[in-house]
This record gives sequence, C-alpha cells and structure tokens, in this order.
Amino acid sequence: MTTTAKKPRRAAQAAASASAAAPAESPVQSPVPSPVPSPVADVPGQLSDNDMYDRMVSAILDHRLPPGTKLVEDKLAAAFGVSRTRVRPLLVRLANEQVVTLTPNRGASIAQPTPEEALEVFEVRRLLEPRLVELFIANATDADIAALRTCIDDEEAARAGGDMRRAIRLSGDFHLHIAQAAGHQTLGRILRELVSRTSLILMTYSPSHAREREEATACGCREHRALIDAIRLRDAREAARLMLDHLKRIESQLEFTPPASDAPDLIGLLLGRAA
Repeated sequence: MTTTAKKPRRAAQAAASASAAAPAESPVQSPVPSPVPSPVADVPGQLSDNDMYDRMVSAILDHRLPPGTKLVEDKLAAAFGVSRTRVRPLLVRLANEQVVTLTPNRGASIAQPTPEEALEVFEVRRLLEPRLVELFIANATDADIAALRTCIDDEEAARAGGDMRRAIRLSGDFHLHIAQAAGHQTLGRILRELVSRTSLILMTYSPSHAREREEATACGCREHRALIDAIRLRDAREAARLMLDHLKRIESQLEFTPPASDAPDLIGLLLGRAA
C-alpha cells in the first residue's frame, strides 16, 4: 500500500511567512513637475531689489521723505510696479539700517531719530571719517580729487539757486565719494548707512530759521574746499583734522530743544476770536 508523505507543518508556515514578507510591487508614479519660477524676476524692465533700495535711500537723502512718513506697502508696490511680497524685504533691509521703523500692527514709517541716536551717529562718524580721508589721500587719483571739486561746485550752485535739498544731498555725496575712493569696503558700507541716518537727523534737528540753515550749508562748502586743499597737498594729518572739525561743527548746530512758543489763548481760540 502506497502512502503520500505529508508536508511538514513548519515548512508550510515558513513558506507562508516568506510569501507575506515579499514586498508588493510599487505602482508607477508620474514625475513631479519642477516648480515654475516666479515671473517677477523675468519681467523685462522691472526694478531689481537694489533699484528699489537705491530709490528709497535717494528720496531720504533728498529730504523728500521726512521722518515719520507712513510707508504703505500697497502704495510702494504700485509706485515700483512690483508685488507686495517684494516690498516687505525692502522695508526690513531699511529697518536694519535704522532708516525705517517697523511697528507691529502699525506698519512701516521713516525713522524719527532721537537726540541720543543723533549724537551716537556723529560720534561714530568722527571715529571713521578722519581715517577714511587718510586712506583717500593714500589711494586717490587726480580724477578722484577732481570729482570732489565738481561735487562742491554743484553744491554751491544748488545753494545759490535756493535748492537746499540738492545742496544737502551733494554734501553727503562728497563724504560718500571719499569713502568709496578710500578703498575700505567695510568702513565705506558703514558710512553709507550713517549718511542716510544723518539726513534724517538734519531734517529733524537742523536750525529752524532759514538763514541759519543756509549759513550752515555755506560753511559746509567752505570747509569742504579747505579739506580738498589739504587732500591736494597730500597732507593726511591736516585733512583728518579738518574732517574732524567739520563734523563737530555740524553736530554743534543741531537743535534738540524745540523753539519756545507762547501758550495759545484757549478762550479766544474757542470763541473764534482772532489772535
């Protein structure tokens, strides 16, 4: 009698386990498309981030954006022809340089420097700029010196024509050109930020009377010309001294105390009587 051998139970269980452990074949997946780059950077003629930054700084240096000016993101986006998503990083960059203030729930505005901040800015400028003018003398070409002369000529012409905004802007350009030709990138970058903040300081604390403001600008032109004479002679020590004296004079003319004014006549005011 023939008998059929039974398959051992252990072998059957092992086979079942192996079958269950075998990985299932993965379904074929379509490749994930690469993200489409934003069209913002590809639009011909659109302003770059640096273009927008330069325009904002120029408006501050030209005294066209006084301290406290509200900066509405929608309006800035419309003015630059870009989306709001590109305006926000611009404001953050300006805030890091302390020329814009970002306030939660209130948005951005042009910074209003305090007297303490104004004194700090001039203190740092007194430390940096004598060294920068020394480096300028060591590295400047005749063309660099000629550019300084042109800057002063333009400044005096602007003052004579009553364009005080342009005169103040050109005064700042004079200092920036020295920093640029000095060849020290770190000090130059710091000074660019300080010049922007100085523009806000002058708008806030300059002499209140027009004649005093004009005289201050005229003094600046004369001091710049004396500085160029020392530079032309390659007298680094004298140029550094003149730069220091120039910055001290500008700081000394700041008015941190508002001019006194008589208290209003409340009765007359409320009754509509003429003053």
